[in-house]
Amino acid sequence: MDRLFRCLLCALLLLAFALPAAAAPSVERMIGAMIMVGFRGLEAPPDLLAAIRGGRVGSVILFDRDRQQGEPRNIASPSQVRALNASLQKAAGGRLLIAVDQEGGRVARLKPARGFFPLPPAREMGRMDTADVRALGRKSGAQMRSLGFNVDLAPVVDVQRSPVSPGLGDMGRLFGGSPSLVAEKALAFADGLIGAGVIPALKHFPGLGSASRDSHFDLPDVTRTWSRQELAPYIAAFKKNWPGLVMVAHVYNRQLDAALPSSLSPRVVNGLLRRELGFGGVVISDDLQMGAVAKTYGIKEMARLAIEAGCDILAFGNNLRYEPDLHGQAFRAVWELYSEGSVSRGRLEQSWRRIEALKAGLR
Repeated sequence: MDRLFRCLLCALLLLAFALPAAAAPSVERMIGAMIMVGFRGLEAPPDLLAAIRGGRVGSVILFDRDRQQGEPRNIASPSQVRALNASLQKAAGGRLLIAVDQEGGRVARLKPARGFFPLPPAREMGRMDTADVRALGRKSGAQMRSLGFNVDLAPVVDVQRSPVSPGLGDMGRLFGGSPSLVAEKALAFADGLIGAGVIPALKHFPGLGSASRDSHFDLPDVTRTWSRQELAPYIAAFKKNWPGLVMVAHVYNRQLDAALPSSLSPRVVNGLLRRELGFGGVVISDDLQMGAVAKTYGIKEMARLAIEAGCDILAFGNNLRYEPDLHGQAFRAVWELYSEGSVSRGRLEQSWRRIEALKAGLR
């Protein structure tokens, strides 16, 4: 694991030295780089392809099932999804991040019933030998890469601290209740993904393991139950120069910020994650359509707060509530923030450079 991380770190450092001399692109393309969006269809909609081609969308996320219609959404078979991803990447000139939630078990968008590699849930992997977990990550990553995916929004490194864990532990998504075990098994799985050329993501910072509510629907409050021990997997990863993403949760924690949920909090993202723990890579928000934040904030206000907090990629799954022009809405929201002076060009460039450094680690 250390050797793989060192190799990727070298690539990132080389780019870091090269980028200051490179001119940043237009404001439009820097905004586009920050937008991840989902869409409906086994083929890419023409308007989305046009947005990707024009640099107004920098990453996409695919789902197997449409949450509202209950039908196949983007993933039906290996040959179909390979063709879909190829069309998306062609529109981007090979510069697109294509993500999927392939955690294992119930949260595996690439399911065996449709011809994909079977991946057990994190709960089961938490009881396996670490070398076997790493091998599973490698096999899963190799499959994803062969299909055209370059980002896996996994592993979940939340530490189970409560027997009641809706949307997480109740679904087998947690490796266990020991911070050291979670770090060991989750990072082994990530190591396998990295070895296959797929970017992993640690989630959900700073920890949802004690949440009694599902953030898909409501904002969990972990003020009384959260512990700094839940940061252990992140600390372990950062000590090894973590080359992937960190996803920030929609969770309220008065210990960290009395006013804002973590995903929209400068104290949590720029403060705890970046300054205190030293992570300098790409931060992605959890899905900004989730009820935990969408019930309170409009798209423009969410974008402003997330960018101010320090998020680099704003994720809009477009599956909990489908909106055909969501990619356009997201782009226009950030463009208006820039035009009004709420978001500076320098701040946009900061995220763009982090995203470009992330892409440089792909092979």
